[in-house]
Amino acid sequence: MSARKRKAAAILPVFQDIQDLLLVIKPRLGEAKRSAWSLLVPDLDKVAAQAEAISQQRPKSNKDWQDVADALDREGVYLWNAATTIKGAESDVGPEVVAALRMAGFRLIEAGLEQHQPFEGLVHVLRLASKAGASLSEVGRHGVATSILACAAKYEEQLRTIDDAESSHQQTRAQAVVLYHSSRMEAAWREGNAGVADFFLDKVTEHDQRVRLLPPHDRVALAAKLLEIGRSILKTVREGHGDAVQLPPGEGAVKWMQKAFSIIELSDDASTAGMGDLKRSILRSLARAYYMSSSHDADNLDRAETTLNELIDTLDSAADRGNPEHQQLRWMRIAVLKRRKAAESQLLDAFKSIIDHMSYSDSNVTDILQELRTLAQYHTLVTAVHQHALQKAVDSEAEGCPPCVDRLLLSLLFHCSKDEDHSRAMRDVEAALACIHGAEIVLPKVPATACLTLLWQFGDRHYNAKRWPAAADWFLCGAHPVFASMARPSNAKCFRKAALCHIQQREYSRASAILRRCPNNDAATRYVALLAAVHQGSEAEAIEAVRGMAEAPDFDRKMLLLATQLANESDMKTLLLAVLQALLDTVQAQDGRDVHLETLTLIRCIIRLTVKLMAEPGVNSNGFVPTLIGHFITGKTLIESLPKAQRAVAAKDISWLWRTAYNCAVQGCADWEAAEDAVTKLFDTARELLEIYCTSSVTDVDPDLHVYVANASFAAVAGKVFALRRRLDEADDGPQDLNGAFRNISLCKDRIQGLLENKHLIADEDVMRARSFIHILRLFQAEVCCLMKNWGSLLGVIQDAVRSDALATETFEAFADMLWVEKDCPVEVLFAALEAILHASLDRASLSVEKFSRWLRAICTILLSRNSSADRAKALRYVEQAVAVLEEHTDDLHDENVYPMDERQWLLGTSYNTGIECLHVSLADEARRWFEASTVVCRFVPDGGSRAAKISETYTTLLERFQPGASTSTNSDLS
Repeated sequence: MSARKRKAAAILPVFQDIQDLLLVIKPRLGEAKRSAWSLLVPDLDKVAAQAEAISQQRPKSNKDWQDVADALDREGVYLWNAATTIKGAESDVGPEVVAALRMAGFRLIEAGLEQHQPFEGLVHVLRLASKAGASLSEVGRHGVATSILACAAKYEEQLRTIDDAESSHQQTRAQAVVLYHSSRMEAAWREGNAGVADFFLDKVTEHDQRVRLLPPHDRVALAAKLLEIGRSILKTVREGHGDAVQLPPGEGAVKWMQKAFSIIELSDDASTAGMGDLKRSILRSLARAYYMSSSHDADNLDRAETTLNELIDTLDSAADRGNPEHQQLRWMRIAVLKRRKAAESQLLDAFKSIIDHMSYSDSNVTDILQELRTLAQYHTLVTAVHQHALQKAVDSEAEGCPPCVDRLLLSLLFHCSKDEDHSRAMRDVEAALACIHGAEIVLPKVPATACLTLLWQFGDRHYNAKRWPAAADWFLCGAHPVFASMARPSNAKCFRKAALCHIQQREYSRASAILRRCPNNDAATRYVALLAAVHQGSEAEAIEAVRGMAEAPDFDRKMLLLATQLANESDMKTLLLAVLQALLDTVQAQDGRDVHLETLTLIRCIIRLTVKLMAEPGVNSNGFVPTLIGHFITGKTLIESLPKAQRAVAAKDISWLWRTAYNCAVQGCADWEAAEDAVTKLFDTARELLEIYCTSSVTDVDPDLHVYVANASFAAVAGKVFALRRRLDEADDGPQDLNGAFRNISLCKDRIQGLLENKHLIADEDVMRARSFIHILRLFQAEVCCLMKNWGSLLGVIQDAVRSDALATETFEAFADMLWVEKDCPVEVLFAALEAILHASLDRASLSVEKFSRWLRAICTILLSRNSSADRAKALRYVEQAVAVLEEHTDDLHDENVYPMDERQWLLGTSYNTGIECLHVSLADEARRWFEASTVVCRFVPDGGSRAAKISETYTTLLERFQPGASTSTNSDLS
């Protein structure tokens, strides 16, 4: 048997083993339960091993074992097709089964091949070997893959040596060779042999013409492989494992990706499925690789930027330009620009591109803000990005407050707060707020509160650093309409803080102008207004601020204490007075055991301050009088409401109050103009306080206090009478309370009389003064009685005076003068009063001759006018008494002031004429007495002797005439 036949015979047992294995494998491949196919891998490996053994043992020619060769080829095709079917189907079969099927199929087909293959056969088997090796490499079976690819190398070499002149075979050759090289490249990379992989990369791409011969989908697949390997290298670098080919970080990846891009660029057909996406992926990865390698090659930064710009330009025109992957490219451009320290304008354009294509989600805005934090050195850039993002946010179609506006505003505020150029910071903040306000957006309460808190913190920081204008600007930002949701509680606070800053800067007018913008007049705002007014020296505005502060709903008593200190330090007594008044009102509105004592203390302070103000030169003291009186009355009312035990505790306050009221009243008598009513009230109040003090004292009362009671009582009534006179002199037609005036005078007289009767007045001087008060009060009573035309009461007052002590005589003339001028006074009252006065004066020998003569003349005139017998008799007695007075003062006759000459003449004429009248009515005896009186008076008048002779002659003649039958005519002229 020949050697060829022996080899053919030796193959048969091996072939039989293959057949036996295939009998097991094929049924299982047909099973529906494909999860069990993984169990076929060992059997398939055995088939491949047996087929490889046949390849090594077979004869060079298939003529002696053609049937076996055909069977091997047929079985190999079956397994290869099964692998293709499995790979293309959606199943849970792993790639290990596919790789095992391809390896077994290739080995069976290889075993059945002729030794010398034509062009088509070589191309076919080369493609099969390349694919089988790639599949095995993919599942990590690198040893078997190397063996398969080594076989492929032999076929590639044979293919390279074949001289094929047909142009139609060029594309086929190119496809097979490129597939082989790429499979070797991929397998070497997976095995970790970067040098071999790089070698075969060069082999794949060394001939552009060969790559151009590839169909478009093959070029896409090849570029995808190169991109995958480049990404793998880049990933290794990012993870810190270094570059497998010992190149600078990222350079290896750059080479692979550049090769991938060059393959894509060789195609003119952009319609190939997946080519556009692959090109963008390559550019994206290439830009990343350029960026990572830029630390060793600075030019790669420019290449990365160029790559990204080219890629982004294509993305901006794409339909899905907001794709997250596209945004990553834009972010990558930011990183590139940052690394190469590009101009701010370029960075701004890059940020705008991101903002223009992003959705306003929290994560996206967070990315923007975090990136901006790394660019703090580019202040203008960060501001511009914030403003652009804010503008885009407010332009969004979201209802109400667009998303993330609050976060952007907060970030911008925080950024602007770090700007050393305060004016620029304010312009930026105002522009942002205007942008939001222009879109008619009002921030909700929570974000508005957050922004306001930031603004206040920034303002406080400047305030503490004594940068007052800057602090004021930050505080005023908080009053912007954007924060209207918190306007009620926050605006006033913002304005107050800003005003305080201007006060510290001594810009008081600006502070006042800001405070006028406050929407409500709360206590704190009014307190700041008080500060501004005090520093401006505007006491009127300060007082108004104090009153507003006290009336505010959120008023705190401590504010008034601070205002008190402020007014005292600024020496504004009028303001201090207003503050104390407000504090008094506050204390009075409270309840508590110590409130009364606090109130009295405040009243004392207010009164003392008011007195000081009134004593200042050039001050219109009358303007303070009502306030002064009001506080005295308030103090008196408060003391009256206290129980007796508490009055004893407050004895010192009561004593101070009555003494001060008394002294103020005395001062008012000298200094105040037309202030009778005010002085009267003060004296009354002083007297009432003094009486309370006396009654509540637990010890013996000082006798001098009763003197002050009498003095104050009398002064008060005197003031009331003077005020009444003034009103009457001013022709005041209004109703006058005359009854009340009479009652007050009577009460005062009784009060002083009681002091005398109860022996409260000890010193003779005090007693005499009190009695004189009583006599004057009677005159006041008489005056009021005349005004009331109450003649009965008037007569009673006079009779009371007549019955009084000797001091009363000094008032009789006043009574007489008062009665004499009253035309409406009844004669009976006038006569009774004059008669009583005259008798009292005579009894006390306290009447001057002149007054006696006048009053006697008046009395006699009244008596004679009645013309009754009794009245004439009484008048005659008065005349006879006058004659007696004349005789008693004979030595002083040459002094006319003793008994006035006109009164003597009147006595002479009246006596003579009355005597004649009596004779006319046949009253001879009465006439005789009148003539006798007139004869006596003649002794005290000039030429009295001749007159006496004439009277005697006349009297004799008349007696004769009035006898029966005598004539009735007579001459009564005594001159």
